[in-house]
Amino acid sequence: MKYRIALMPGDGIGPEIIEQGVKVINKVSELHNFEVEWVRYDNGADRYLKTGELITEDTLKEIKKTCKAIYLGALGDPRVKPGILEKGILLKTRFYFDQYVNLRPIKLLDGVECPLKNKTPKDINFEVVRENTEDFYVGIGNRAKIGNSKQELEVIRSLYSVKFGLDIDTQGSEIAYQIGVLSKKGSRRVIEYAFERARKNKKTKVTAVDKANVLDSVYSFWRETVDEVAKKYPGIEYDFNYVDAITMWFVKNPEWFQMVVAPNMFGDIITDLGAMIQGGLGLAPGGNINPDGISMFEPIHGSAPKYRGLNVANPLATIWAGSLMLSELKMQKSADLMLNAVQEVIRDGKVKTKDMGGSSKCSDMGTAIAKKCEELHQNK
Repeated sequence: MKYRIALMPGDGIGPEIIEQGVKVINKVSELHNFEVEWVRYDNGADRYLKTGELITEDTLKEIKKTCKAIYLGALGDPRVKPGILEKGILLKTRFYFDQYVNLRPIKLLDGVECPLKNKTPKDINFEVVRENTEDFYVGIGNRAKIGNSKQELEVIRSLYSVKFGLDIDTQGSEIAYQIGVLSKKGSRRVIEYAFERARKNKKTKVTAVDKANVLDSVYSFWRETVDEVAKKYPGIEYDFNYVDAITMWFVKNPEWFQMVVAPNMFGDIITDLGAMIQGGLGLAPGGNINPDGISMFEPIHGSAPKYRGLNVANPLATIWAGSLMLSELKMQKSADLMLNAVQEVIRDGKVKTKDMGGSSKCSDMGTAIAKKCEELHQNK
């Protein structure tokens, strides 16, 4: 079978780490008798600075028509104002393909140093399902200068007095606002995905994240939807954690968690904490998933432009993201081979990149994983 996959190396260390992911996937495809056609799209800072172009509708339509998935390196460049590449490429792609699930495995591999005292791989092994298209990321917000009319001044004074107990001079003041939006459809489908994945993987508990004690309009709505969905899964226990509390419990008792489902912004925050307790961003993969469409897979770390071209970056998160991609393409055997190879190379401890306390090159790690895939395949 042949799979056509869009390849977006991106910026900074992106091309180096994605090259190692491609190396490993090509080896696995050779071992398991399938073919991958990589279609390269050089969307990123260099192209933007040269042409002013981010990612076009024509490119997205072409990917939708011809490709099975997207494999992304990293985005971000100090020459470009923060947010331009992220919104104009990453978020635009997520929204275009309705990749409403962000899947993040939080798994401590054997041989990886954990920053948490006395925690082992059996303690840190859960997943976070983050809603990926709504909440405060819908882009509804602005700044507004308060005018000088008596009516406008009274409105803003009243707002601050009632809500904050403040009496302010609003003459010439300015306000900024950002609106979070949840829909019943958007909330339900990602919560159902989390419960379905829990059931499929024989997990017995789902933890839902919110801040309903303060942001009650949106997150009480979220809680109600969790309650509704949970009724269809009587064999799965569920509970609620406020986002500030769950950051504490991730550190103190990560073994409590099996499947976590969170709204977009809170999911974004807690998955970075999850990355650190599993050993760092170099070991943190992510999937932006549309279960019925085209999904995109990437490491969750940034582009680290100061390391560009030095061949020192850790490609393990990217390789692991490739494993997630093969799993989503219904090639679980190949996905397992890749992740098992990652685990064995880490356990061997002979190849370690700089962030893992070693001196191996980025390319050394990719070569070691590909070689280990071949060894495991031959010894099965």
